[in-house]
Amino acid sequence: MKGIFIILDGVSDQPCQILGQITPLQAAKTPHLDEIANKSKIDYCYTVKEGVIPQSSSAIVSLLGYDPGSVSRGVLEAQGAGIKLKKGDLAFRTNFATIEDLKSKNILDRRAGRTLSTKESQILAKAINDNVKLPFEFEFYSTVQHRGVLVFRGGFSDNITYLDPDYGSGIALTESSNKIKDSRPLDEEEDSKLTADLLNNFARQAHKVLDSHPLNISRARKGLYSANFLLCRDCGNVPTKLKKLKGKWMASVYNPLEIGIAESSKMEIHKFAYPKMKGIDIYANLYSGLKKAIKYSLKMVKKNLHKKDYFFIHIKETDLPGHDNKPLEKVKMIELLDKRFFSSLKNLVFKNNAKLVI
Repeated sequence: MKGIFIILDGVSDQPCQILGQITPLQAAKTPHLDEIANKSKIDYCYTVKEGVIPQSSSAIVSLLGYDPGSVSRGVLEAQGAGIKLKKGDLAFRTNFATIEDLKSKNILDRRAGRTLSTKESQILAKAINDNVKLPFEFEFYSTVQHRGVLVFRGGFSDNITYLDPDYGSGIALTESSNKIKDSRPLDEEEDSKLTADLLNNFARQAHKVLDSHPLNISRARKGLYSANFLLCRDCGNVPTKLKKLKGKWMASVYNPLEIGIAESSKMEIHKFAYPKMKGIDIYANLYSGLKKAIKYSLKMVKKNLHKKDYFFIHIKETDLPGHDNKPLEKVKMIELLDKRFFSSLKNLVFKNNAKLVI
C-alpha cells in the first residue's frame, strides 16, 4: 500500500480569545479535511515525551521513527543548506535578532521583526565573514529569512550552553529571561571552555559589525528592527547519518532543517525554489511560499505515485502564526490548504487506496 505522511508544522494550538475560545483548527472551514477525518482513525501522540516542548528537529525525526536525542538541529540545518561538515566542525543554527545593547542584554525582537529580506541577510552575512576576526576558521551563512548557520571549523566541543535564552539542549524552554546569555562550558574539558569563549568572542564582534552597519542604520531610520545580534543555539559536531527508511521515499521539503532530515534518511527530494523574501511583509512571502509548496507537493505525488512507496510532505508556514500570536493568519492558512491541497489530495488517496497520515 502506498503511503503519504504530512506534517502541518505548528497547526495545533490552544483556544484563542479572538476565535471565541476555540483553536484555529476548530475555527477554520475545512470540508475536505473533515471528509478525510470522517473516514479515518483519530489519535494523538507525544513526539518526544509528555511535558516536553520539542523542537522541530526532535519532533520530525521522532515521527519518522528515529531517536529524537540522536540529532543536532544545527548540524541538520547546515547539511540541509548544502554546507559540507567534517567530524569536529561545530554547527549552530542562528537567528538575526534585535538587542538593546551588550550591557543590558535585552532582546527586543528574536527575529528582527521578521522583516529582513533575503538580500539584506546576505549583505549582513558577508559583513560578518569579512570583518569578524577569530583565531580559528569560521563561516556564517544566511539561509531563509532571518535564519542562518554558523560553523566553527576544527575540533570543537558541543558541550556548552547557548546565547539564546529560549533554548536548552534540543528543547524549547518553558521560561525565558528575554536576555542574551554568555556561553559557558558544561564540563571541565579544555575544548569546551575554548569553544564557549570562542562563541562569546564571535557574538561580541558580530554585534559590533552589525550594529554599525549602514543597512541596519537605514532600517532603524525607517522604524524597522535592526538585525544587530545573532542568537546561536543547537550546536553539534558530528555529521548526521540516519538509517535508511524501508521502501522508496520521496520528500517535498524546502527549508534547510527538513531538507537535512530527508537527505540524512536517504529520501529522494522533489526540489523547488522557495520564493525569496523581497520586501518587509513576511506573511506575503509565506502565502506565496505556501501556494508554491502546495503546487509542487501535489505534482510530486501525482507524478510519482506509481514509482515510489511513500511520500513525506512538510508544510512549515502554519507554524509561524503561533510564534507571532496571529491565530487569524493560521485559520487563513489552514483554509487555503484545505481548498487547494487536501481537496485534490483526498481524491488521489481514495482513488489509489493509499494510506494518508496527517
